[in-house]
Amino acid sequence: MLKDFTAFLTKSNALALAVGVIIGGATGKVVSSVADDLLMPGIATVLPPGDWREAQIVLSKSQDANGKTTVNSVRYGHFIGSVVDFTIIAFVVFLITNNLLPKEKPPATKVCKECLDTIPEKATRCKSCAVQVT
Repeated sequence: MLKDFTAFLTKSNALALAVGVIIGGATGKVVSSVADDLLMPGIATVLPPGDWREAQIVLSKSQDANGKTTVNSVRYGHFIGSVVDFTIIAFVVFLITNNLLPKEKPPATKVCKECLDTIPEKATRCKSCAVQVT
């Protein structure tokens, strides 16, 4: 049974998936910290003062038998805050992935002199017109 479990882990890449999830969670914390601790203080200087995320348009208010007030409102401040958070986090993720992930080099190509089709550099014959290329 232990051999089967070991085979499952290595064959199905479950171990790599687990490592990816753990690293993804840690990366999420770093991205949230960059957004909250580094970028939001600067952005907060151009936003209106006060708790703008609580901004709302009250549609109706009611009280129940216990005196608890229920407010029915459009919470546009919360929505705008979520959009701002998403934009900042997406930008930070873009910067991290753009700088850390290796750049994929396009394959070397050349142009066929007969049909002007792009073919791989090592090709000896054009794939479109079958002309011998050098």
